[in-house]
Amino acid sequence: MLALSGVDLHVDEGEFVSIVGASGCGKSTLLRLILGLDTDYEGEVRIDGVRVKTPGLDRAIVFQDHRLLPWLNVRSNIAVALRHSPLGKAEKAERVDAQMRLVGLERFSDAYPAQLSGGMAQRVAIARALVNRPRFLLLDEPLGALDALTRLRLQNELLRIVRQEGATAILVTHDVDEAVYLGDRVVVMRPDPGRVATVLSVSGPQTHDRSSPGFIGLRDQVLALLGVAYNGAELSLAREADAREAAPA
Repeated sequence: MLALSGVDLHVDEGEFVSIVGASGCGKSTLLRLILGLDTDYEGEVRIDGVRVKTPGLDRAIVFQDHRLLPWLNVRSNIAVALRHSPLGKAEKAERVDAQMRLVGLERFSDAYPAQLSGGMAQRVAIARALVNRPRFLLLDEPLGALDALTRLRLQNELLRIVRQEGATAILVTHDVDEAVYLGDRVVVMRPDPGRVATVLSVSGPQTHDRSSPGFIGLRDQVLALLGVAYNGAELSLAREADAREAAPA
């Protein structure tokens, strides 16, 4: 089964790109190709002109599930990402301390995952992804499992952290508002097979104000491209996709 077809996308250094689309349109597959986990495909993924063939420390990913190791505390869960780093012990400890400060978890360094809220656990996952100072931060629905209020707060935190670290971020999400709020550009994908429908620029400070006409207009444009009519109710593109897949052939 063909997952992606004709995807041609260029991402500039330091850019925050949001990729939005229904389930099954190949968003997560695209991240796996960039990460270097999947290599059986036609075409090329290049970084600075060099073809990606394997995973590397220049790329890191955060998943919807924080995937923390339950037997390790916050400090150790972040430090585990440095196991293949050539840094010395003292330098690794400094890196971990810096990342805990970055995500505001210094006071919870000895806490275990079971003692953390969902939002705190995701902040640990983000810190773990950034501790090697990757050039590219790949985000696969990292806030999708959180409650609405926590999700809004972490959107602001994520934007702050990415800007502060100077990383190039690529976010996959079903949430159109999230895509517009976080992205410098929004890539709209369609399924069967997964393909880029269009790429929209998010320009001007008003487009990052959820109540502004610029934000609302861009959000509605993305929804229209996805074939969804917005009527003020909460939208779930995942449910729409699941319903389509469940329909008889």
